[in-house]
Amino acid sequence: MVAFRQFLLKIHSRCNLACDYCYVYEGADRSWRGRPRRMELATVRRTARRIAAHAAEHGLDEVSVVLHGGEPLLVGAAHLEALLGELAGVSEAGGPRVRFGLQTNGLRLLEESALLDVLHRYRVAVGVSLDGTRADHDRHRRLPSGAGSWARTAEAVGLLGSQRHRELFAGLLCVVDLAADPVGTYEALLEFAPPRIDLLLPHATWLAQPAGVHRVLPVASPVGSGPGSASGGEPAPYGEWLIAAFDRWFDAPRRETGVRLFEELAVLLLGGRAASEAVGLAPVDLVVVEADGTIEQADSLKVAYDGAPGTGLDVWRHDFAAAAAHPAFRARQRGLAGLGPVCAACPLAPVCGGGLYAHRWAGDGFGYPSVYCADLDRLIRHIAERLRAGVAGLGVGAAGGVPVEAAGLAGLVGVGRVR
Repeated sequence: MVAFRQFLLKIHSRCNLACDYCYVYEGADRSWRGRPRRMELATVRRTARRIAAHAAEHGLDEVSVVLHGGEPLLVGAAHLEALLGELAGVSEAGGPRVRFGLQTNGLRLLEESALLDVLHRYRVAVGVSLDGTRADHDRHRRLPSGAGSWARTAEAVGLLGSQRHRELFAGLLCVVDLAADPVGTYEALLEFAPPRIDLLLPHATWLAQPAGVHRVLPVASPVGSGPGSASGGEPAPYGEWLIAAFDRWFDAPRRETGVRLFEELAVLLLGGRAASEAVGLAPVDLVVVEADGTIEQADSLKVAYDGAPGTGLDVWRHDFAAAAAHPAFRARQRGLAGLGPVCAACPLAPVCGGGLYAHRWAGDGFGYPSVYCADLDRLIRHIAERLRAGVAGLGVGAAGGVPVEAAGLAGLVGVGRVR
């Protein structure tokens, strides 16, 4: 059984934006309608005890608690202070160190300055959702009135990036939009000097495909060996978008920022291990606790079908060991053995890991490649080739220690076997 090391708490179940691509409010799952608006302190306290017990059971010296929503800062400064105090008590009672993170649209930081004081006291790493340029951001991320939210979000990011609050700033999350220029998007984000950028593929499935593509579900040929693969000629617009952004990032004369997807794919191609559930075969170690104490899987699954993230468990009656033993979590901890036949036969599987689990939904299960399979294929092969060229340019041979073979890609990128 794999221990949970990341606990995502949905501390507020509503939002102050109306983004048209939101997987929580626009996805197939409608469970948010029946949940309380905020996570009450009794629920937080119970969750904290469950986290402490789980860490003790598995000998964990550190865990990550991410505050999420909806919009988590809608709880207000006083409630945020109280709930962080409860969660910090896990460490103070001799338990593991708790690292706090929070994902926000930033608007509340401008409306209640006391929130920043609370975030400083508990050293909460704050990520902000910002989709590039003003025009691109405002096309999707709007206020309930219909007005764009870029100006206020940009002001909040500027506040976080200031000398006084810079230590809180964890980075920017941007959803990929084919209508946006990839290099322009990257450079617009770079203007805020983020320590890291997350580029997120829009959540989609084989039944609700991403904008700009129409794909036939592959059932026989593994990627790269026949029709239906990116290398076989299928368009890969999201892959091409990401390649343009990658080349701009990779070719910069100095390191301007981190880009999580690119860094993790590079690590995997070089034989390392990724920390993201979006790529690679590492077992899932993240669990979600909803505002009412319900224990669920990753909320990206809300795009699949109503109730998809559900487990039937909650912090009142069940511990996290019960969640870790649940078939839904176990299915995502089996590595290569947990992939469907198309992915299992693919040489890229150790790197892409089949793609994000939610993106594999095809109406009768998750045993399929990601709906972004062609895009991931194209992107991974491009990054592999850039890495191969970079290694060759440095005069480092296969015996020089680049373990490309560990990722099953020696033949694909032309790097000889590691000795």
